[in-house]
Amino acid sequence: MKILLVEDEPKLASFVKKGFENEGYEIDVAYDGRVGQSLIQQNRYDLVILDVNLPYVNGFELCRLVRRQDARVPVLLLTALDSLDDKVTGFEAGTDDYLVKPFEFKELLLRARVLTRRHTEAATVKQALRIADLELNLDAKTVTRAGQRIDLTTKEYALLEYLLLNRGKIISRVDIAEKVWELNFDTNTNVIDVYVSYLRKKLDKGYPVKLIHTVVGMGYVLREG
Repeated sequence: MKILLVEDEPKLASFVKKGFENEGYEIDVAYDGRVGQSLIQQNRYDLVILDVNLPYVNGFELCRLVRRQDARVPVLLLTALDSLDDKVTGFEAGTDDYLVKPFEFKELLLRARVLTRRHTEAATVKQALRIADLELNLDAKTVTRAGQRIDLTTKEYALLEYLLLNRGKIISRVDIAEKVWELNFDTNTNVIDVYVSYLRKKLDKGYPVKLIHTVVGMGYVLREG
């Protein structure tokens, strides 16, 4: 298991690092949000532990970044902020757990084990997303339909994954822009429609059952027929 700890208190960071290393974990440590952001973008982790009050980039923003990188990676916020509003903000940012300082390492270790076990079990069960004869393999990052491989660009893959995760639901262009493109939606751009068109050509053309449907005035939905 590989852990990232982003904590700006050197003594606490050293204490937590030694504790996890004694338990056999590999752990990277960043002392500010900017370095933490760089590590999140460059590496894959089994668990991310974040302080909230960090220099440059706070823990809530880092949590959102982790969620954009990989929605399945468990995140634990480790912070002195213990108000209900702070906790609500943390969970809305995507954290899986919230541990208030001061704490016992034994409790942190227990929570870490629970989170990583859930993540491992979920990854084992859900290695692929499917609808009809379309399959997206989350591990290999491959897409097939009726057994035939379909090559997608990085953005096309991200769009398809988001549609599959929300299959059967009507997804607005604003939702797609925020979740796939990570930007505030510009009503003057047709980039979403263009990429949906790309996907349609690759996924639906030549197949009797169409999967990507337009709901006029609302957005798109991935469903059979």
